[in-house]
Amino acid sequence: MTVRVVIVDDHPVVRSGLQALLAGQSALEIVGQAGSGIEALDVVDRARPDVVLCDLRLGHGPDGVDVTRALRATPDPPAVVILTTYDHDADIVRAVEAGAAGYLLKDATADEIASAAVEAARGESVLSPGLTERVVDAMRTRRADLSPRQREILGLLAEGLSNREIARRVFLSEATVKTHLAHVYAKLDVEGRTAAVARAREAGILP
Repeated sequence: MTVRVVIVDDHPVVRSGLQALLAGQSALEIVGQAGSGIEALDVVDRARPDVVLCDLRLGHGPDGVDVTRALRATPDPPAVVILTTYDHDADIVRAVEAGAAGYLLKDATADEIASAAVEAARGESVLSPGLTERVVDAMRTRRADLSPRQREILGLLAEGLSNREIARRVFLSEATVKTHLAHVYAKLDVEGRTAAVARAREAGILP
């Protein structure tokens, strides 16, 4: 079976390059291109691809995650594989939670992209080598279920405030702040302030 593919990227040179790169892949047929999220929805509606290769950043308007979410909500939706230069854990988690079948970096070879498209069309999940464990860890952290107060304290911690300064800011005792932080560390599976902030940023809990 030939997998029908639509390429979505806001850079014309990148779209043309991808089409040329994949032209020699007998398993794929490029049936359309789009330069924005809005255009992508229209092109997909007309071309009816099996798979959409979509950049994460699409300039103004919907990004790749928005496109993924919109496409996956349609009847008989195509699989979406995010193809991007960004490998931030928070972005990957957003894409996966929106329903993306895969997440590949743009240094992937034509064979790797073609294999990913074929696997995605079969309903399989595809991630660039090395990303799987990071995604699992990040999704676990994202679902850590921090309370609003814990998130507030974690945010102040990220600003560099001491426990005493945080206590003054949120009108709690220093002992109570320490208790909240102990729960935050446990939920994020870390052992200290720096690690908590780093883990929270990786997972998109903190900007």
